[in-house]
Amino acid sequence: MNRLGLIERYRDRLPVSEATPIVSLMEGSTPLIPVPAVSELVERETFVKFDGANPTGSFKDRGMTMAVSKALESGAKAVACASTGNTSASAAAYAARAGIACIVVLPAGKIARGKLAQAIAHGATIVPVDGNFDDALAIVLELTSSHDVALVNSINPYRIAGQQTAAWEIVDELEAAPAVHALPVGNAGNITAHWKGYQSVGEAPAMWGFQAEGAAPIVYGEIVDDPETIATAIRIGNPASWDGAVSARDESGGRIEAVTDEEILEAYRLLAGRDGVFCEPASAASVAGIMKFSADLPPGRVVCTLTGHGLKDPDTAITSMGDLDPVPATLSAVLERVGL
Repeated sequence: MNRLGLIERYRDRLPVSEATPIVSLMEGSTPLIPVPAVSELVERETFVKFDGANPTGSFKDRGMTMAVSKALESGAKAVACASTGNTSASAAAYAARAGIACIVVLPAGKIARGKLAQAIAHGATIVPVDGNFDDALAIVLELTSSHDVALVNSINPYRIAGQQTAAWEIVDELEAAPAVHALPVGNAGNITAHWKGYQSVGEAPAMWGFQAEGAAPIVYGEIVDDPETIATAIRIGNPASWDGAVSARDESGGRIEAVTDEEILEAYRLLAGRDGVFCEPASAASVAGIMKFSADLPPGRVVCTLTGHGLKDPDTAITSMGDLDPVPATLSAVLERVGL
């Protein structure tokens, strides 16, 4: 087997040297999956870039391999992040791989259990705070500026550098960029990184970003003090990469819009129930967006980033199932339940 991690695969395009100790879990090379049901609805050939297939189940691994490798190169003995979940899981895993400590500051009670379980399992020191993601990030910024601890949130330019690789993989596989690339937008580092990645290889798809209606500061043009959405991964009221997202939108001739929780869940169920792809709710914002604004899609192929695996947030899937009460252990009872 000759599979490479992202840094080795794209070493000539990334800010690493022979002196950089590579911390990798064989991230990247995630599938680009055709989604016929979505394609039929939006009347465009549509693919999903399923970054839930990364080692910790989200796109965060793309940037984290770079951020932790460079932290180790600088001599850091610990890394720290604020997180709505996926960053904490990824930072904890890569820090464990590197043999250094990981500190996670997160908003209490606002993290999907699948993500929190990962950070715990990987041995991170987890500090819940009474506040939202933006409060947690402010604390981490203060911590990393005053102590010998490396920041691994997407403010770290190495995170953005690593996340570019998804765009390169898409161009490699399709032999060109899609007409539209749609992404969920939370802290906005991913849309920023994708646009940078496309530009670096001479491509320019329209970048479409989608925020949850209850956490859409870029759409509204102002900070949201108390963001709220079922899509916990994008429940952010003051994105760290706000300017980068706006630049990606404007320079590519794209858009950043809001989708409701109901629209997100509709796309989430469609992907799982019709196209067989199980993603976390925040991921489905990209598909919800192209469904909502399908009349505005230009001719050509569409790619939607699915940022995380559905097992990141099992509670949403289970609560949406409806009746799970047991029936008697007889064939007739089972047939009655299934309507046969």
